[in-house]
Amino acid sequence: MSDSVDFRHLEYLVAIHEGKNFTKGAERVFRSQPAVSQQIRALEDDIGFPIFVRGGRDGVSPTPAGQLILNWARKVLAERREIVITALAIHNGDVPPFKLGFSPFVNPLLLQAFRAAYGALFPECGIQLSSGHTTHSPQRLNHGSLDCAVLPMPIDRDLWNVLQVAQSPLVLCMHRDDHLACQTQVDIRQAAPRIRIFRDPELHPSAHVRLIELFAEVGISLELANSAATPSDMQWMIKETGGLALIDQLAPLDFGVVTRPLAGLSWTADTAFVTSKEASHIALPFVEKYLRENDLSVERKQSHALIGQMIMNAARYRRKKHFGNLPTILKLSIGR
Repeated sequence: MSDSVDFRHLEYLVAIHEGKNFTKGAERVFRSQPAVSQQIRALEDDIGFPIFVRGGRDGVSPTPAGQLILNWARKVLAERREIVITALAIHNGDVPPFKLGFSPFVNPLLLQAFRAAYGALFPECGIQLSSGHTTHSPQRLNHGSLDCAVLPMPIDRDLWNVLQVAQSPLVLCMHRDDHLACQTQVDIRQAAPRIRIFRDPELHPSAHVRLIELFAEVGISLELANSAATPSDMQWMIKETGGLALIDQLAPLDFGVVTRPLAGLSWTADTAFVTSKEASHIALPFVEKYLRENDLSVERKQSHALIGQMIMNAARYRRKKHFGNLPTILKLSIGR
């Protein structure tokens, strides 16, 4: 026998384990007991160790190494069922539009990367975008008018499924002619009296509370003078008032403003993929698994290269889903 294993071998292993002997296992897969026994014995000879301990009052039982193989086999078979059901839905045109909400304060490059990845995972399946603030999007998730949302953190993990997908530094945004623009880094204490422009606290109360905490940790109290509903509003206020604001380092900049890093601080803008705990869109398990395995963080100068890489990663991931995560001791072949 070759060193490859196909799906039927995995089905045999699971059936034997569940039936607790080879005879009942063979009946579960509608094969003869001698044929199944021969296949499993040949497999054990091929990989160099026993998967089952034969005999005993309890019938067959897995060896410690065999238990690892059985766990993997169940995972692969479950993924195969999932991918076949989903592929059939794509073929029949039964995948509903993927309704994605997002905050204006989410980096547009993240949304571009997400859309590119989704398009590679689910070819020719629609995605509907909806902009909304962080207080509104979770309500829409709860009502089912959104399947998911990409939102600034923090988000209450007790109420929602929250998967962090990106992180980038917070930087100081100022008018290009500001005297601080000549510095390569800015001390937060030097800039604090002029930081008067903030995202409207009512749009994301927990984020504003966290910002107050960050300032308190360095001995600074905040004074809210101007509140903005969008990043563009913040940058307009900076140009009009000469004030300062903290923004995502990767946020698109309007003409006339620049950013500088904060000296000695590692404050970040964190972004999450958020779903309702009752979310049921057919694409969500694939999207969430993909996001766990791939970083959506971007760099402004590499955005196009990143989006191209995201597409290739998604295509590779879709192919990998057909085969599972292969241990080095086994090579899965779907040929029968």
